[in-house]
Amino acid sequence: MTWLSWLGRRFTSARALCVVLLLALLFFRVTDPLPLEELRLRTFDIFQVIKPRVAKLRPAVIVDIDEASLRKLGQWPWPRTRVADLITSLTKLGAAAIAFDVVFSEPDRLSPALAADLYRDLDEETRNKLRALPSNDQVMAEAIKQSGRVVLGETGLPTVQPLSDAQPLPVGVAAVGGDPKSFIPSFDGLLQNVPTLESAAAGRGLFTVLPERDGIVRRVPMVMQAQGKVMPSLSFETLRVATGNSTILVRMNADGIKGVALPGFEMPTDRNGQLWVHFAPHDQARYVSAVDVLEGRIPADRFSRRLVIIGTSAAGLLDLKTTPNNPAMPGVEIHAQVLESILSNSMLSQPWYAVALELAAALLLGVTIIVLAPILGPMVLLLFGVAFIALLVGSSWYLFTEQQLLIDFTFPLLSSLLIYLTLVFTNFVKEQAQRRQIRSAFGQYLSPTLVEQLAQSPEKLVLGGEARDMTIMFSDVRGFTTISEIYKDDPQGLTALMNSFLTPLTNAIIDRKGTIDKYMGDAIMAFWNAPLYDPTHELNACEAALDMLERVERLNREREAAAKASGTLFIPINIGVGINTGRCVVGNMGSDLRFDYSVLGDSVNLASRLEGQCKSYGLPIIIGSRTANAAKDRFALLELDFIAVKGKKEPEVVYSIVGRDDLANSGRFQRWRELNMNMLSRYRSRDWAGALAAVEQGLAADEENRFKTLYNIYYERIRTFQVTPPPDDWDGAYALDSK
Repeated sequence: MTWLSWLGRRFTSARALCVVLLLALLFFRVTDPLPLEELRLRTFDIFQVIKPRVAKLRPAVIVDIDEASLRKLGQWPWPRTRVADLITSLTKLGAAAIAFDVVFSEPDRLSPALAADLYRDLDEETRNKLRALPSNDQVMAEAIKQSGRVVLGETGLPTVQPLSDAQPLPVGVAAVGGDPKSFIPSFDGLLQNVPTLESAAAGRGLFTVLPERDGIVRRVPMVMQAQGKVMPSLSFETLRVATGNSTILVRMNADGIKGVALPGFEMPTDRNGQLWVHFAPHDQARYVSAVDVLEGRIPADRFSRRLVIIGTSAAGLLDLKTTPNNPAMPGVEIHAQVLESILSNSMLSQPWYAVALELAAALLLGVTIIVLAPILGPMVLLLFGVAFIALLVGSSWYLFTEQQLLIDFTFPLLSSLLIYLTLVFTNFVKEQAQRRQIRSAFGQYLSPTLVEQLAQSPEKLVLGGEARDMTIMFSDVRGFTTISEIYKDDPQGLTALMNSFLTPLTNAIIDRKGTIDKYMGDAIMAFWNAPLYDPTHELNACEAALDMLERVERLNREREAAAKASGTLFIPINIGVGINTGRCVVGNMGSDLRFDYSVLGDSVNLASRLEGQCKSYGLPIIIGSRTANAAKDRFALLELDFIAVKGKKEPEVVYSIVGRDDLANSGRFQRWRELNMNMLSRYRSRDWAGALAAVEQGLAADEENRFKTLYNIYYERIRTFQVTPPPDDWDGAYALDSK
């Protein structure tokens, strides 16, 4: 048998179902619905919680409009002259770029010209002087222009906004390999700064951060589209301004955006141009209070050649975000951490082949489970599963920590778990169906206890033919023809009689752990030691035979009483029982269309022959030598003969069960057995005269005429042998002519 043919034979419906499930799961991963994506994201969160990024470099400094600054300098927004002072101070301290995580979308309401119209009781000369002063926006714009390194922040909005008439920046977005517009995050509206400020800025970037569906920020867009304009993010634009580049590059592939770049910097992104941020823990050392900068308390080396981001950590200004390892991080710090990741080359990425690896791992593990689960034992399969899980988790963890790659292991584990549970469930359903089948198949001829044992442990049932030592019983009604003639005009009455007769006999067999093979009219065939092993099957069969006689006797007494009451004829029911023990084949016997659980073998035939001889010997129970050898210490056994049955070459010593051990230990039975053994000894030694005398002694001792037929048989044989002696090689066996 080839391996493929062997596998084909074992390819069950459960495995076929699992193959279909595996293909469906692979398609499920390709389509990547939101629940599966969220599971993957949660896994990556756990990685970041376990091992956050270590901030070895601090290239970005946050100038924080914090609570202390608000207490000292007043509520936000501040006059833009003060913001201008902040820009001037940071420029003098050597900042490489200054970015605003705020937007100045309206003119400063504290500008002198606006104040001239706002304040009361001013003389006209003062009002004119105020109107002649430059606006706060112009002061801030001049500071921005003098700095030459300021990046203003803008934000995307869901609704269209009036666009600024500021001159566009001489910055280009070059795409290689396709058009990124269909992949990048897009906003219908764009909230800009006042034109005066925008015209003076060295760069403009979107500070919009898009949390995932669960509100956690994991990825930050590097390029976005707002109101038709493709723009860099605030952090990306800050890096461009600091490096003096005029063009940003977007690399495309067939799946979407592969990454973004500046000369000297490559940033891998997802297909939508979003950078996976490897977050470090929140650290107050990144922050410098704005009031300390304005009051000159910060040394120059704190800002020299650093990227400065101006934002707020004040809770009242509502710029708090949730990250994988921090439930409330100021939004401005996210931009700082993006710049840290880029400049320290500690960016995370999910490579284009990540999905292929996940699919390959899921396919390999799924096929392995489908092929090996029904073959391997549960413990081996468990060890294999643990080892494979450890390999997947370990590989994913290694790639995260050492290569900064995000490769998901949850999908292969989820798919393999579903396949394994499907196999378990189908096996459970199959076992339940098997148990129902066993209960249905054996419930009619096994005791409920044995049926339940088989149902709970079907492995004890070996179907299709198995050789084992068994004890076989045949029972039949004596004179059934005479009884049936009485009911020739009442077939329903005969059926009721047979049911009332077969029911107690069946119960006697089942109560002694026997299995009913079949009913043949008024006859019953039963066996022991199958389908469940029974180490005392010979004794249980003998007990069942005696129970059957007792139950028939009770039934006859009930029938006799009923006959007397109704004035009808009473004919007692008598049975003959043949029992033999030997090697048999037991299993499902029959054809493809119909079969029964039955037993075959020479020992079965001998049991049937012994039952047929009960009438000849005038005894209700006849058993074979193997049965007698096992039962000799528990029952009163009487050796009957050494016979050669028709169709069997080897003669067999046969016995009759006279009673249980209480009778066996009685003096009366001991006397019977001594007389019987004396008769058989003289008969087999050809002492015909002595044998006849022994027969006479036996008849005289048998006051109840229990063995009268037996002694008459030997009387006739001895008389015959006196006239015609047996051959010289006669071994005492008597050949039976009838079955």
